[in-house]
Amino acid sequence: MVKVSSRPGSALPLALLALLPMLGAGAGGFGCSKNEKPEERGAPPPPVVETAKPGACAAGGGTVDDPVQGEFFVRTAGSYCLEPQGDTKTYGDRGKLTMDQVCTTAVDGECEVYKSYGLKRAVIVRYVDGGGGGGSVEVILSTFGDPGGAYGMFSKRVIADADPADPRAPRAIAAGGAGALGNGRGYVWKGPYLAELTYLNEQESPEQIAKSSASVLTAIAEGLGGKLPGSPDKPAAAKALPTANLVPNGIQYFPKEMLGVARLGAGAVGYYKEGAKRYRVVSLVRDDADMAKDAMKLLRQRPGTLPVAQLADEALHLVVQDSPDRPKSEYVVARKGASILGIGDEDLALKPGEPAEKQAEVRLTKDEKVTRVRGWLVAAAGAGGAPAAGAADAGKPTR
Repeated sequence: MVKVSSRPGSALPLALLALLPMLGAGAGGFGCSKNEKPEERGAPPPPVVETAKPGACAAGGGTVDDPVQGEFFVRTAGSYCLEPQGDTKTYGDRGKLTMDQVCTTAVDGECEVYKSYGLKRAVIVRYVDGGGGGGSVEVILSTFGDPGGAYGMFSKRVIADADPADPRAPRAIAAGGAGALGNGRGYVWKGPYLAELTYLNEQESPEQIAKSSASVLTAIAEGLGGKLPGSPDKPAAAKALPTANLVPNGIQYFPKEMLGVARLGAGAVGYYKEGAKRYRVVSLVRDDADMAKDAMKLLRQRPGTLPVAQLADEALHLVVQDSPDRPKSEYVVARKGASILGIGDEDLALKPGEPAEKQAEVRLTKDEKVTRVRGWLVAAAGAGGAPAAGAADAGKPTR
Protein backbone atom coordinates (compact mmCIF):
# COMPACT_ATOMS: atom_id res chain seq x y z
CA MET A 1 0.00 0.00 0.00
CA VAL A 2 1.69 3.12 1.20
CA LYS A 3 5.35 3.93 0.87
CA VAL A 4 7.29 4.84 3.97
CA SER A 5 10.42 3.08 2.88
CA SER A 6 13.55 3.33 0.81
CA ARG A 7 11.85 1.96 -2.27
CA PRO A 8 12.65 4.12 -5.29
CA GLY A 9 9.81 6.34 -6.41
CA SER A 10 7.44 4.70 -8.84
CA ALA A 11 5.32 6.40 -11.41
CA LEU A 12 1.95 5.23 -12.52
CA PRO A 13 2.78 2.21 -14.73
CA LEU A 14 3.40 2.52 -18.44
CA ALA A 15 1.79 -0.86 -18.92
CA LEU A 16 0.11 -0.07 -22.20
CA LEU A 17 1.81 2.93 -23.72
CA ALA A 18 0.99 1.71 -27.19
CA LEU A 19 -2.60 0.59 -26.84
CA LEU A 20 -5.33 2.95 -27.99
CA PRO A 21 -4.27 6.16 -26.25
CA MET A 22 -6.77 8.24 -28.11
CA LEU A 23 -9.82 6.44 -26.75
CA GLY A 24 -9.64 7.96 -23.30
CA ALA A 25 -11.17 11.36 -22.82
CA GLY A 26 -8.66 13.45 -20.95
CA ALA A 27 -7.11 10.44 -19.20
CA GLY A 28 -4.38 9.35 -21.53
CA GLY A 29 -6.56 6.69 -23.18
CA PHE A 30 -5.23 3.17 -23.21
CA GLY A 31 -1.71 4.39 -22.46
CA CYS A 32 -0.45 5.76 -19.18
CA SER A 33 0.87 9.27 -19.43
CA LYS A 34 4.60 9.80 -19.39
CA ASN A 35 3.99 13.21 -17.86
CA GLU A 36 2.48 12.13 -14.57
CA LYS A 37 2.18 14.47 -11.66
CA PRO A 38 5.23 14.49 -9.40
CA GLU A 39 3.08 13.97 -6.31
CA GLU A 40 2.00 10.57 -7.67
CA ARG A 41 5.53 9.33 -8.11
CA GLY A 42 7.80 9.51 -5.16
CA ALA A 43 8.16 7.75 -1.84
CA PRO A 44 9.27 9.61 1.25
CA PRO A 45 12.74 9.04 2.71
CA PRO A 46 13.14 5.88 4.81
CA PRO A 47 12.19 6.29 8.45
CA VAL A 48 14.89 6.47 11.08
CA VAL A 49 14.65 3.23 13.03
CA GLU A 50 16.48 1.86 16.02
CA THR A 51 18.52 -1.30 15.56
CA ALA A 52 17.28 -4.25 17.59
CA LYS A 53 19.76 -5.70 20.06
CA PRO A 54 20.86 -9.36 19.91
CA GLY A 55 18.31 -11.54 21.66
CA ALA A 56 15.37 -9.25 20.88
CA CYS A 57 13.40 -12.25 19.64
CA ALA A 58 14.27 -14.57 22.53
CA ALA A 59 10.74 -14.39 23.94
CA GLY A 60 9.15 -15.25 20.61
CA GLY A 61 8.57 -11.76 19.31
CA GLY A 62 5.81 -9.25 19.80
CA THR A 63 2.17 -9.29 18.80
CA VAL A 64 0.06 -7.16 16.49
CA ASP A 65 -2.31 -4.92 18.40
CA ASP A 66 -5.20 -5.25 15.98
CA PRO A 67 -8.24 -7.43 16.76
CA VAL A 68 -9.32 -7.33 13.13
CA GLN A 69 -6.24 -8.58 11.26
CA GLY A 70 -3.58 -9.20 13.89
CA GLU A 71 -3.77 -12.96 13.39
CA PHE A 72 -2.66 -12.64 9.76
CA PHE A 73 0.95 -11.89 10.76
CA VAL A 74 3.47 -14.59 11.67
CA ARG A 75 5.37 -13.79 14.88
CA THR A 76 8.73 -15.12 13.67
CA ALA A 77 10.48 -15.68 10.35
CA GLY A 78 14.00 -17.02 10.58
CA SER A 79 15.97 -14.80 12.96
CA TYR A 80 13.35 -12.06 12.63
CA CYS A 81 10.30 -11.48 14.78
CA LEU A 82 7.56 -8.96 15.27
CA GLU A 83 9.09 -6.05 17.13
CA PRO A 84 8.54 -6.53 20.88
CA GLN A 85 6.46 -3.65 22.19
CA GLY A 86 6.10 -2.53 18.60
CA ASP A 87 3.63 0.18 17.68
CA THR A 88 0.92 -1.21 15.40
CA LYS A 89 -0.65 1.45 13.22
CA THR A 90 -4.14 0.77 11.89
CA TYR A 91 -6.10 3.01 9.54
CA GLY A 92 -9.63 3.04 8.23
CA ASP A 93 -12.34 0.54 9.07
CA ARG A 94 -12.11 -0.31 12.80
CA GLY A 95 -8.65 1.24 12.91
CA LYS A 96 -7.10 3.60 15.44
CA LEU A 97 -6.61 6.25 12.77
CA THR A 98 -8.84 7.48 9.98
CA MET A 99 -8.32 6.94 6.28
CA ASP A 100 -7.64 10.65 5.96
CA GLN A 101 -4.69 10.16 8.31
CA VAL A 102 -3.22 7.64 5.86
CA CYS A 103 -2.53 10.63 3.66
CA THR A 104 -1.09 12.82 6.41
CA THR A 105 0.88 10.34 8.54
CA ALA A 106 1.72 7.32 6.42
CA VAL A 107 1.78 8.28 2.74
CA ASP A 108 3.54 10.91 0.76
CA GLY A 109 2.06 11.54 -2.65
CA GLU A 110 0.25 8.31 -3.43
CA CYS A 111 -2.76 8.39 -1.15
CA GLU A 112 -5.23 9.12 -3.92
CA VAL A 113 -3.74 6.36 -6.06
CA TYR A 114 -4.51 3.77 -3.41
CA LYS A 115 -7.94 5.20 -2.78
CA SER A 116 -8.69 5.01 -6.50
CA TYR A 117 -8.16 1.25 -6.27
CA GLY A 118 -10.62 1.05 -3.38
CA LEU A 119 -8.41 1.16 -0.28
CA LYS A 120 -10.49 0.61 2.87
CA ARG A 121 -8.03 -0.27 5.60
CA ALA A 122 -4.30 -0.42 6.34
CA VAL A 123 -2.12 -2.00 9.02
CA ILE A 124 1.58 -1.26 9.47
CA VAL A 125 3.86 -3.50 11.53
CA ARG A 126 7.61 -4.00 11.87
CA TYR A 127 9.85 -7.04 12.13
CA VAL A 128 13.36 -6.84 13.62
CA ASP A 129 16.44 -9.03 13.44
CA GLY A 130 16.87 -10.84 16.76
CA GLY A 131 20.40 -11.72 15.74
CA GLY A 132 21.48 -8.09 16.00
CA GLY A 133 22.28 -7.77 12.31
CA GLY A 134 20.71 -4.35 12.07
CA GLY A 135 17.94 -5.27 9.66
CA SER A 136 14.24 -4.61 9.93
CA VAL A 137 11.21 -5.24 7.70
CA GLU A 138 8.22 -2.96 7.48
CA VAL A 139 5.00 -4.66 6.39
CA ILE A 140 2.02 -2.68 5.19
CA LEU A 141 -1.14 -4.73 4.78
CA SER A 142 -3.80 -2.98 2.72
CA THR A 143 -7.40 -4.08 2.45
CA PHE A 144 -9.35 -3.06 -0.64
CA GLY A 145 -13.04 -3.07 -1.40
CA ASP A 146 -12.75 -6.15 -3.63
CA PRO A 147 -10.10 -8.57 -4.95
CA GLY A 148 -9.91 -6.72 -8.27
CA GLY A 149 -8.78 -3.52 -6.57
CA ALA A 150 -6.16 -5.35 -4.53
CA TYR A 151 -4.85 -7.32 -7.52
CA GLY A 152 -4.79 -4.19 -9.64
CA MET A 153 -2.65 -2.40 -7.06
CA PHE A 154 -0.39 -5.45 -6.76
CA SER A 155 0.16 -5.56 -10.51
CA LYS A 156 0.79 -1.83 -10.61
CA ARG A 157 3.41 -2.12 -7.89
CA VAL A 158 5.18 -5.10 -9.47
CA ILE A 159 5.30 -3.73 -13.01
CA ALA A 160 5.63 -0.04 -12.08
CA ASP A 161 7.08 1.73 -15.14
CA ALA A 162 9.51 -1.03 -16.08
CA ASP A 163 9.59 -4.01 -18.42
CA PRO A 164 8.58 -7.15 -16.45
CA ALA A 165 10.88 -9.16 -18.74
CA ASP A 166 13.90 -7.18 -17.54
CA PRO A 167 16.17 -9.41 -15.39
CA ARG A 168 16.12 -6.67 -12.75
CA ALA A 169 12.31 -6.74 -12.43
CA PRO A 170 10.75 -8.34 -9.32
CA ARG A 171 10.68 -12.11 -9.64
CA ALA A 172 7.70 -14.28 -8.87
CA ILE A 173 7.55 -16.14 -5.55
CA ALA A 174 4.96 -18.60 -4.23
CA ALA A 175 3.10 -16.51 -1.67
CA GLY A 176 -0.65 -15.98 -1.38
CA GLY A 177 -2.43 -15.78 -4.71
CA ALA A 178 0.59 -14.03 -6.26
CA GLY A 179 3.89 -12.84 -4.87
CA ALA A 180 6.93 -10.94 -6.07
CA LEU A 181 10.39 -10.25 -4.70
CA GLY A 182 12.47 -7.27 -5.75
CA ASN A 183 15.59 -5.54 -4.48
CA GLY A 184 14.87 -5.11 -0.79
CA ARG A 185 11.12 -5.28 -1.22
CA GLY A 186 8.37 -7.86 -1.59
CA TYR A 187 4.68 -8.02 -2.47
CA VAL A 188 1.89 -10.47 -1.66
CA TRP A 189 -1.64 -10.49 -3.04
CA LYS A 190 -4.59 -12.63 -2.06
CA GLY A 191 -8.31 -11.84 -2.23
CA PRO A 192 -8.90 -8.21 -1.17
CA TYR A 193 -5.44 -7.94 0.46
CA LEU A 194 -2.12 -6.51 -0.65
CA ALA A 195 0.96 -6.71 1.56
CA GLU A 196 4.06 -4.66 0.80
CA LEU A 197 7.30 -5.54 2.55
CA THR A 198 10.35 -3.29 2.72
CA TYR A 199 13.73 -4.30 4.11
CA LEU A 200 15.84 -1.62 5.84
CA ASN A 201 19.40 -1.87 7.10
CA GLU A 202 21.49 1.27 7.50
CA GLN A 203 24.62 -0.83 8.02
CA GLU A 204 24.48 -2.41 4.56
CA SER A 205 25.21 -1.23 1.04
CA PRO A 206 22.52 -1.56 -1.66
CA GLU A 207 24.29 -4.64 -2.96
CA GLN A 208 24.30 -6.22 0.49
CA ILE A 209 20.64 -5.34 1.00
CA ALA A 210 19.70 -7.10 -2.24
CA LYS A 211 21.39 -10.28 -1.01
CA SER A 212 20.52 -10.29 2.69
CA SER A 213 16.89 -9.22 2.28
CA ALA A 214 15.79 -12.05 0.00
CA SER A 215 15.58 -14.76 2.65
CA VAL A 216 13.67 -12.84 5.30
CA LEU A 217 11.32 -11.14 2.83
CA THR A 218 10.46 -14.50 1.27
CA ALA A 219 9.85 -16.08 4.68
CA ILE A 220 7.56 -13.29 5.87
CA ALA A 221 5.76 -13.16 2.52
CA GLU A 222 5.11 -16.90 2.53
CA GLY A 223 3.90 -16.84 6.13
CA LEU A 224 1.61 -13.90 5.53
CA GLY A 225 0.31 -15.33 2.26
CA GLY A 226 -0.58 -18.57 3.99
CA LYS A 227 -2.62 -16.79 6.66
CA LEU A 228 -4.50 -14.30 4.51
CA PRO A 229 -8.10 -15.36 3.87
CA GLY A 230 -9.80 -15.04 0.50
CA SER A 231 -9.47 -16.73 -2.86
CA PRO A 232 -6.12 -16.93 -4.67
CA ASP A 233 -7.92 -16.83 -8.03
CA LYS A 234 -7.09 -13.84 -10.21
CA PRO A 235 -9.90 -11.69 -11.68
CA ALA A 236 -11.62 -13.15 -14.74
CA ALA A 237 -9.84 -10.98 -17.30
CA ALA A 238 -6.43 -11.88 -15.88
CA LYS A 239 -7.32 -15.58 -15.76
CA ALA A 240 -8.39 -15.43 -19.41
CA LEU A 241 -4.92 -14.39 -20.58
CA PRO A 242 -3.03 -17.19 -22.37
CA THR A 243 -0.31 -18.59 -20.12
CA ALA A 244 2.19 -19.84 -22.71
CA ASN A 245 5.09 -17.37 -23.09
CA LEU A 246 3.61 -15.06 -20.43
CA VAL A 247 6.40 -13.24 -18.59
CA PRO A 248 6.35 -14.23 -14.87
CA ASN A 249 4.25 -11.65 -13.00
CA GLY A 250 3.76 -9.98 -16.37
CA ILE A 251 0.11 -9.02 -15.84
CA GLN A 252 -1.33 -5.62 -15.19
CA TYR A 253 -4.97 -5.47 -14.11
CA PHE A 254 -7.23 -2.43 -14.29
CA PRO A 255 -10.28 -2.84 -12.03
CA LYS A 256 -12.32 -0.07 -13.65
CA GLU A 257 -12.26 2.16 -16.70
CA MET A 258 -9.43 0.16 -18.13
CA LEU A 259 -6.49 2.42 -18.79
CA GLY A 260 -8.57 5.53 -18.43
CA VAL A 261 -11.15 4.71 -21.11
CA ALA A 262 -14.52 5.85 -19.81
CA ARG A 263 -17.13 3.09 -19.59
CA LEU A 264 -14.78 0.39 -20.89
CA GLY A 265 -14.66 -1.30 -17.48
CA ALA A 266 -12.18 -3.79 -16.07
CA GLY A 267 -9.50 -5.55 -18.05
CA ALA A 268 -6.03 -7.07 -17.98
CA VAL A 269 -2.88 -6.75 -20.04
CA GLY A 270 -0.32 -9.54 -20.35
CA TYR A 271 3.35 -9.15 -21.33
CA TYR A 272 4.78 -11.93 -23.51
CA LYS A 273 8.19 -13.04 -24.71
CA GLU A 274 8.54 -15.74 -27.35
CA GLY A 275 12.15 -16.08 -28.39
CA ALA A 276 13.07 -12.71 -29.87
CA LYS A 277 9.42 -11.76 -30.34
CA ARG A 278 7.65 -9.51 -27.85
CA TYR A 279 3.94 -8.72 -27.68
CA ARG A 280 1.08 -7.82 -25.35
CA VAL A 281 -2.34 -9.40 -24.96
CA VAL A 282 -5.39 -7.44 -23.84
CA SER A 283 -8.24 -9.29 -22.12
CA LEU A 284 -11.73 -8.17 -21.18
CA VAL A 285 -14.41 -10.51 -19.83
CA ARG A 286 -17.99 -9.31 -19.52
CA ASP A 287 -21.08 -10.82 -17.93
CA ASP A 288 -22.76 -11.35 -21.29
CA ALA A 289 -22.25 -10.90 -25.02
CA ASP A 290 -24.19 -7.63 -25.16
CA MET A 291 -21.83 -6.01 -22.65
CA ALA A 292 -18.85 -7.23 -24.67
CA LYS A 293 -20.40 -5.78 -27.82
CA ASP A 294 -20.65 -2.41 -26.07
CA ALA A 295 -16.93 -2.58 -25.23
CA MET A 296 -16.12 -3.30 -28.88
CA LYS A 297 -18.18 -0.27 -29.91
CA LEU A 298 -15.94 1.91 -27.78
CA LEU A 299 -12.87 0.47 -29.47
CA ARG A 300 -14.42 0.90 -32.91
CA GLN A 301 -14.78 4.64 -32.32
CA ARG A 302 -11.07 5.14 -32.84
CA PRO A 303 -10.40 6.83 -36.20
CA GLY A 304 -8.76 4.51 -38.69
CA THR A 305 -9.98 1.31 -37.10
CA LEU A 306 -10.70 -1.38 -39.70
CA PRO A 307 -12.72 -4.59 -39.43
CA VAL A 308 -11.02 -7.97 -39.61
CA ALA A 309 -13.11 -10.50 -41.52
CA GLN A 310 -13.79 -14.09 -40.51
CA LEU A 311 -12.35 -13.78 -37.01
CA ALA A 312 -14.57 -14.75 -34.07
CA ASP A 313 -17.86 -12.84 -33.70
CA GLU A 314 -16.24 -9.55 -34.63
CA ALA A 315 -12.70 -8.24 -34.83
CA LEU A 316 -10.81 -4.99 -35.35
CA HIS A 317 -7.39 -3.95 -36.61
CA LEU A 318 -5.91 -0.88 -34.91
CA VAL A 319 -2.79 1.15 -35.71
CA VAL A 320 -1.73 3.12 -32.66
CA GLN A 321 0.95 5.69 -32.00
CA ASP A 322 1.19 6.93 -28.43
CA SER A 323 3.09 10.07 -29.39
CA PRO A 324 4.99 11.37 -32.42
CA ASP A 325 8.29 10.17 -30.98
CA ARG A 326 7.07 6.59 -30.46
CA PRO A 327 6.86 3.81 -33.08
CA LYS A 328 3.47 2.80 -34.42
CA SER A 329 1.95 -0.31 -32.85
CA GLU A 330 -0.57 -2.61 -34.49
CA TYR A 331 -3.27 -4.54 -32.64
CA VAL A 332 -5.80 -7.18 -33.58
CA VAL A 333 -8.73 -7.28 -31.13
CA ALA A 334 -11.51 -9.86 -31.37
CA ARG A 335 -14.69 -10.73 -29.48
CA LYS A 336 -16.10 -14.20 -28.95
CA GLY A 337 -19.30 -14.14 -26.94
CA ALA A 338 -18.64 -12.26 -23.69
CA SER A 339 -14.83 -12.40 -24.02
CA ILE A 340 -12.48 -10.00 -25.82
CA LEU A 341 -8.83 -10.74 -26.57
CA GLY A 342 -6.40 -8.54 -28.44
CA ILE A 343 -2.74 -8.86 -29.35
CA GLY A 344 -0.38 -6.04 -30.19
CA ASP A 345 3.22 -4.94 -30.41
CA GLU A 346 5.33 -4.52 -27.28
CA ASP A 347 6.03 -0.83 -27.05
CA LEU A 348 8.98 -1.38 -24.73
CA ALA A 349 10.74 -3.46 -27.39
CA LEU A 350 10.35 -0.90 -30.15
CA LYS A 351 12.85 1.92 -30.48
CA PRO A 352 11.90 5.26 -32.03
CA GLY A 353 13.36 5.71 -35.49
CA GLU A 354 14.42 2.09 -35.75
CA PRO A 355 14.33 0.66 -39.31
CA ALA A 356 11.28 -1.45 -40.15
CA GLU A 357 13.41 -4.54 -40.74
CA LYS A 358 14.88 -4.18 -37.26
CA GLN A 359 11.46 -3.78 -35.68
CA ALA A 360 10.31 -6.87 -37.56
CA GLU A 361 12.72 -8.92 -35.46
CA VAL A 362 10.60 -8.35 -32.35
CA ARG A 363 7.15 -7.82 -33.89
CA LEU A 364 4.57 -10.35 -34.96
CA THR A 365 2.99 -9.90 -38.38
CA LYS A 366 -0.70 -9.15 -38.71
CA ASP A 367 -1.35 -12.71 -39.94
CA GLU A 368 0.50 -14.12 -36.93
CA LYS A 369 -1.60 -11.99 -34.61
CA VAL A 370 -4.84 -13.10 -36.27
CA THR A 371 -3.79 -16.74 -36.07
CA ARG A 372 -2.92 -16.50 -32.37
CA VAL A 373 -6.12 -14.70 -31.43
CA ARG A 374 -8.20 -17.27 -33.32
CA GLY A 375 -6.41 -20.14 -31.58
CA TRP A 376 -6.76 -18.58 -28.13
CA LEU A 377 -10.47 -17.97 -28.53
CA VAL A 378 -11.10 -21.50 -29.82
CA ALA A 379 -9.12 -22.95 -26.92
CA ALA A 380 -10.95 -20.69 -24.45
CA ALA A 381 -14.33 -21.85 -25.71
CA GLY A 382 -13.28 -25.48 -25.40
CA ALA A 383 -11.92 -24.97 -21.89
CA GLY A 384 -14.98 -23.12 -20.65
CA GLY A 385 -13.61 -19.61 -20.89
CA ALA A 386 -9.90 -19.48 -19.98
CA PRO A 387 -7.09 -20.32 -22.43
CA ALA A 388 -5.10 -23.32 -21.29
CA ALA A 389 -1.34 -23.42 -20.82
CA GLY A 390 -0.79 -24.50 -24.41
CA ALA A 391 -3.38 -22.21 -25.94
CA ALA A 392 -0.74 -19.98 -27.52
CA ASP A 393 0.71 -22.96 -29.36
CA ALA A 394 -2.79 -23.83 -30.62
CA GLY A 395 -2.90 -20.47 -32.35
CA LYS A 396 0.46 -20.66 -34.10
CA PRO A 397 0.68 -21.29 -37.82
CA THR A 398 1.93 -24.71 -38.79
CA ARG A 399 5.27 -24.98 -40.51
